[in-house]
Amino acid sequence: MVMNILLLGSGGREHALAWKLKQSKWCDNLFVAPGNAGTGEFGRNVAMDINDFEAIAQCCTSNQIGMVVVGPEEPLVNGIFDFLKVCPQLENLIVVGPSAAAAQLEGSKAFSKHFMQRHGIPTAGYAKFTEATYEAGKEYISKQPLPVVLKADGLAAGKGVVIANTHEEALLAFESMILDKQFGAASAKVVIEEFLQGIELSLFVLTDGRDYKIIGHAKDYKRIGEGDTGLNTGGMGCVSPVPFADAAFLKKVEEQVVIPTINGLKSEGLVYHGFVFIGLMNNNGQPLVIEYNCRMGDPETEVVMPRLKNDLVELLVAMHNGKLKEEEIEYDDRSVATIMAVSGGYPGAYKKGMVISGLDKKLPPDVLLFQAGTAQKDNQVVTNGGRVLTVSAYGEDLLEAVAKSKTALQQIHFEGMYYRKDIGFEFE
Repeated sequence: MVMNILLLGSGGREHALAWKLKQSKWCDNLFVAPGNAGTGEFGRNVAMDINDFEAIAQCCTSNQIGMVVVGPEEPLVNGIFDFLKVCPQLENLIVVGPSAAAAQLEGSKAFSKHFMQRHGIPTAGYAKFTEATYEAGKEYISKQPLPVVLKADGLAAGKGVVIANTHEEALLAFESMILDKQFGAASAKVVIEEFLQGIELSLFVLTDGRDYKIIGHAKDYKRIGEGDTGLNTGGMGCVSPVPFADAAFLKKVEEQVVIPTINGLKSEGLVYHGFVFIGLMNNNGQPLVIEYNCRMGDPETEVVMPRLKNDLVELLVAMHNGKLKEEEIEYDDRSVATIMAVSGGYPGAYKKGMVISGLDKKLPPDVLLFQAGTAQKDNQVVTNGGRVLTVSAYGEDLLEAVAKSKTALQQIHFEGMYYRKDIGFEFE
C-alpha cells in the first residue's frame, strides 16, 4: 500500500527522517511541515504551525495523507495523536506518536519518575517540590550530596536542567525556577535528583504499546565546548554504535529497562504508537534511566537512521497493524558519526540570515548532510536557528567516521560557524 506521508517538524531530525521515509517503497508523496531548506529535496514543504491541529487535519484530508510522523515533542504532549484519531474523515490515518497521556513520560519529569518507581525501573533518587513546598525544597537541597541536579517538570526546550556544584548554586536555581518562574508553567514543579556518575547513551525503541523493537542506540554530546565543557545545548554531535554498549550491557538494558517500560505502558492502558527515546547512564556496567522522550532525538536521528537498514515506513505500518514482533531489525555494521555546525553565540544570542556556502559541493556516498536551522532567502540558503546543519558520515570505526564528517564540514561556511572537533573523543 503506497501512501502519502506528512512529517511534522523543521530540524535536522526531520531532514534525516525525510531522507529515510522517502527511500521507502511504501512512500508516494512526502509533505514536511514546516520543513527547512533541506527537506524540500525529499518532499514538499508546507508552511504550517505544528501545533495548529485543525490545519494539520485539513492538510491530511486535502492531500490524502495515509500517515503522519510527528518529529518534535510539543505537538505530542499537546495531544495531536488524540486529536487526529477522532477526526471522522481520517479514520484510517496512521499517526506515529503516543497519546497525550503517554507523552507525559516526556511532558512531566515527575510523571516519568513515578512511572519508573511503579515499574521498578532503575533511576536516580529524587523528590519533587512546588511553590507550596518551597521551604521544604530548600531544606532538602541543603542535605543533598554534591553535585545535585534540578529539573523543571515540564517542557523547557531542553534548557530546564541545572547541575549545581554547590548548595548555593542549587538554591539560586531552585529560586529562579519556582519563585521567578524562569520557565513559566514548566517550572511550577521542580524535580531534584541525585547526580549520576558514568557515561550517557540513548536507546531508541519503536512500540505499539504491547510489542517493541530496538531500532538503535547512540551517544550525544550536549556541551558547547570541547572536552564536554561550557553550556548545555540541544546536541553538538553524536556517534553510533557506542563502543561500551556491548551485547551484555544492551541485554541488561532490555531486561531491566525496555521490557518493564513497555509492560508499564500496557498495564496502565497508555496508548503508545511510536518512538520511545530512553536516556541512560552506564553506571559501572549498570543501566540507570535519566529520562524518557516520546520521539526520536536530535542529533541522534542523524546517526540512528543511517545505520537502520530496514524500510522505516514498513516498520511503522507493522507497528500500526500490531505486527511489529514479526519484523527483524537489521543494522549497517559501519560506525556513523555526526557533527553539528552552530551559529556563533549559540546557545546564547545569535544572528540569523547568514548565507551558507559550500552546500553545492558533491559529497562522497558515505557522507550525508542534514540541514536543521536553515531557510531559503533570495535563492540562497541562510541560517535560521542556533543549530544550523549536521554532517553524518560512515566509517569502519568511529575515528574514521568523525574524520570524514570533519572533512566535509571544512567545505561549508557561514559567518560565525562553529563546531566541535572532538566528537567521540573518549573513545579514541
